[in-house]
Amino acid sequence: MQQRIANEVRAGGDPALILLEHPPTYTLGARGNGEHLLLSREAFAERGAQVVESDRGGDVTFHGPGQLVAYPILDLRRFGQGPVWYVRSLEGVLIETLARFGIVAGRVAGRPGVWVRQEKIAAIGVRVARGVTTHGFALNVNTDLSYFAHIVPCGIADAGVTSMRQLAGADFDVRAVEAEVIAAFGRQFGLELHEEALMEAALGR
Repeated sequence: MQQRIANEVRAGGDPALILLEHPPTYTLGARGNGEHLLLSREAFAERGAQVVESDRGGDVTFHGPGQLVAYPILDLRRFGQGPVWYVRSLEGVLIETLARFGIVAGRVAGRPGVWVRQEKIAAIGVRVARGVTTHGFALNVNTDLSYFAHIVPCGIADAGVTSMRQLAGADFDVRAVEAEVIAAFGRQFGLELHEEALMEAALGR
């Protein structure tokens, strides 16, 4: 779906923001270190998780229920900007979103993503090809953080992982978080977003 939409965007089509929750999945970036997967693929499968190699940047991370994953597909040439500006902009979207729920988050120099003190609450891994972005970010809302114990998250061994639930001690409505992400994304990139059934379109229905 991402590649189809990216090709449409390169041809002048509208940008898109795909939001979803994945089943338990570990993804390894194009330059990721396989040694940061601490179990065999068979062992991951026994735990109900799959391992997927990805062409995004970054190392290994986890996606699963209770985590909001976003795949923005934008033509950066329309903004006159490059990948570094784009990653900083995604961090801004997440920092603004978390603030709406009373969570103070920020950046850590040299470590992409969004952090609360020394723990990462949102991972970012993107790809920019011929000016158009794919992949994106994953925000831990109510994520089961025990899944991260089986990897070296983002290849960073000296930092932890957290979630909105862990910080607040209560579950959050993922759809409410999604709505705030959409609003913050629109403001950050100067876009007006309209909901479409992208999955059905991708399946040719």
